[in-house]
Amino acid sequence: MKAAVLYGREEIRVESLEEGVLLAGEVRVRIGAALTCGTDLKVYRRGYHARMLTPPCVFGHELAGTIVEVAPGAVGWFVGDRVVCANSAPCGQCGRCADGQENLCDDLLFLNGAYAESIVLPARIVAKNLMRLRPETLFEAAALTEPLACVVQGIQDLQLKSQERVLVMGAGPIGLFAIALAVEAGCVVAVAGRGEARLALARRLGASSVVDMEGREDLDAAIRAAEPFTAFDAVFEAVGKPTAWEAATRLVRKGGRVNFFGGCPAGTSVTLDTGLLHYSNLTLLASFHHTPRSIRAALDLIERGVIRVGDFVDGEASLDELPELFRSMAQGNRAVKTCIRPDR
Repeated sequence: MKAAVLYGREEIRVESLEEGVLLAGEVRVRIGAALTCGTDLKVYRRGYHARMLTPPCVFGHELAGTIVEVAPGAVGWFVGDRVVCANSAPCGQCGRCADGQENLCDDLLFLNGAYAESIVLPARIVAKNLMRLRPETLFEAAALTEPLACVVQGIQDLQLKSQERVLVMGAGPIGLFAIALAVEAGCVVAVAGRGEARLALARRLGASSVVDMEGREDLDAAIRAAEPFTAFDAVFEAVGKPTAWEAATRLVRKGGRVNFFGGCPAGTSVTLDTGLLHYSNLTLLASFHHTPRSIRAALDLIERGVIRVGDFVDGEASLDELPELFRSMAQGNRAVKTCIRPDR
């Protein structure tokens, strides 16, 4: 099969690899669509991911396709099933799993290899995080399930209420998902981010106020200057910079909630005003990953049309074009998501 192999920092080669033999409980999926992701871009820039992969390896983790082979033990799955899977599965046995925090599983099994013609799904993912698609669901729409599930988890953690004022910091795919879900929850949403097309999409998704951060670094000052300022009930931080984390605490009201969703670079730290946190009684959260429940909730949102693929997938490329696409992304390409078609 043809696959994109990550060899190290900013080095991808498209190669022909042998398909492995299935083990008990596994299935092989012919990939119909894979999507680019900010996490994959970080992996490309760094050349590795400490928790998910070690090069050389096939990478990518947002995919949907058709089952083409089923091993004994993969009960209930058949050749021809159109499916989407998560990029991980919890063990179901540890204390965190028992408490319903499967995203924090002590033995979380990760899956990579979406940038290929086919992929083998481990038995645990088949058992816990593989889902059948409706006949009309497009593969590129279904492939949004995994990143959307992370945001579903984050929005649930924030416990938004109808009519609350919510600030989304960042207008990348994660921030845009957060806007759509907060609007769906009945909230009044403001967004601060960069990129003309992305900010226009934020408005189409229902953001009532948009702050363009192009050429600006001080989030706090930009948001306060954009309109007569009233502190927000909740802030969803999707920038992943210490300065954004710090600004979020200054932009939320007394008794408000902040979700530090955007992961900051390793080794960084933040300075927070202890008096502000204490006397304003702030709730600070940091959501990570997803659970089997949020995966299924995300697919439901997609298949009900709450999340529309045309809003989030704005480009298409073949596997052979992937190395150049990632070079472009690293240089600042602001496409929301690009669909990789292995059969192109």
